[in-house]
Amino acid sequence: MPGWAWSLVGVVGGLLLLWVLLIAVMWATKPDELRLRELLRLLPDVLRLVRRLAGDRTLPRGIRVRLWLLLGYLALPIDLVPDFIPVLGYADDAIVVALVLRSVVRRAGPDAVTHQWPGSPDGLAALRRLARLPA
Repeated sequence: MPGWAWSLVGVVGGLLLLWVLLIAVMWATKPDELRLRELLRLLPDVLRLVRRLAGDRTLPRGIRVRLWLLLGYLALPIDLVPDFIPVLGYADDAIVVALVLRSVVRRAGPDAVTHQWPGSPDGLAALRRLARLPA
């Protein structure tokens, strides 16, 4: 086999190994059934929150780019974990949203999320609890 083919095999093998590792980590940290159901109930408000934050010109550009990439990821039919895999198929989207929201809060502060939250105060409290955001 030529050298470029071995390189291609190595890259594909490495990506496959990283994907399997991601699945293992997600399986170990998967949200319980109650948390997942609560997050799915908040989904419309969370999507509006992400859209509002992505359009907020007061936030740094890096945060807005992250949020637009998140919206693009959520809109794509291709996921890190296919949706037909029980629990993890839908949990990957919730985990990605939680990670991005944590990074937004870390850079912009919790007031940015509070200011743009479109839902009820109870929904915001549930989002903070589910995504482990500071109060």
